[in-house]
Amino acid sequence: MEAATQKLQQAADSINNWTQQWFIKLNTDKSNFTNQRCRYQPVTMNGKIIPTSQTAKYLGMTLDAKIRWKVHVKTKREELGIKYRQMYWLLGRRSTLSLRNKLVLYTQILKPVWTYGIQLWGCAAQSTIAVIHRFQNKVLRDSKCALVYQEHRPPQRSQHGNGHGRHTTICPETRSEASPTR
Repeated sequence: MEAATQKLQQAADSINNWTQQWFIKLNTDKSNFTNQRCRYQPVTMNGKIIPTSQTAKYLGMTLDAKIRWKVHVKTKREELGIKYRQMYWLLGRRSTLSLRNKLVLYTQILKPVWTYGIQLWGCAAQSTIAVIHRFQNKVLRDSKCALVYQEHRPPQRSQHGNGHGRHTTICPETRSEASPTR
């Protein structure tokens, strides 16, 4: 552990030297250091100790010390909830927009929020990913006027691959635009 901290300190010193050479001033108040263990040797930059924290935000991704993505998914779910509440009058049950237009709004505005950086979620737990799945199901139910207690599942393929499966009930106004019900 000490060797890793020493290498980190050497890298911080070289960054500090480079920034001084090019007359760039670093804001050490915005820097933080994540560490899996409680004991560590303090890392300094410009003579100030870089504080430790359990999470760090980098390029829109919230990284935690153990890379579990739980904090990132939680913040993205909150952001999605805010955006969805702002757009509910367009995507909600009483909207007169066609199902196709609702899908366009979803894919252009809401979907990019949670798909940014999705390639890195490979090590995320299923329970963490289920948070996003529940949000998707909520939006689909609301936009298709499905009943709350009905479960949305994509069509499941049988052994013969004919694509028959369960669908949700659709409101009479949008029945002609969506897939048929059982």
